[in-house]
Amino acid sequence: MDARKLLDIMSVAERLKDVTRHCYTKNGRHESVAEHCWMMSLMAFFLSDEFPEADMNKVIKMCIIHDMGEAFTGDIPTFDKTADNEKTEEDFLYSWVDSLPENYRSEMKALYSEMSELRTVESKIYKAIDGLEAVIQHNISDLSTWIPIEYELNKVYANDKVAFSDYLTKLRDEIRKDTLKKLGETE
Repeated sequence: MDARKLLDIMSVAERLKDVTRHCYTKNGRHESVAEHCWMMSLMAFFLSDEFPEADMNKVIKMCIIHDMGEAFTGDIPTFDKTADNEKTEEDFLYSWVDSLPENYRSEMKALYSEMSELRTVESKIYKAIDGLEAVIQHNISDLSTWIPIEYELNKVYANDKVAFSDYLTKLRDEIRKDTLKKLGETE
């Protein structure tokens, strides 16, 4: 890849370090989109033994690129995001992807297509990790940073995304236990 092109790509990706998410870190700072993607990628790495049939390198790539559109639009929490927001983000993202060198453009388009169709085990794992990481991060953050909707949402969010896997369902159950403990509730 041309050196200048790589620097241009990295300049766009770097924006995700400053795009904050709705969630907070343990120390009370807004989490960045880049941090969310990194944590997801790390989860995928550590889940590789649970999914020997899956191409976990592909899952990690999905985790890394899944929120690139937010470099253009910012982050909108899932409970506030509309179809129009998603369309705008997708339009900006694909305009940028179309500017990439052919081999990367093709690979990213294929990954985004696979991620949106959610038919492969890799795309299902990525989607589950995306939801689980958000709930884990909420459990790590101080309860004072939660908004009212999250008290119930954190108990059920991503249930549908993990249903295809016994392991991820068990992981979700453990995360729920942490949520209930944080809320001072029992099962």
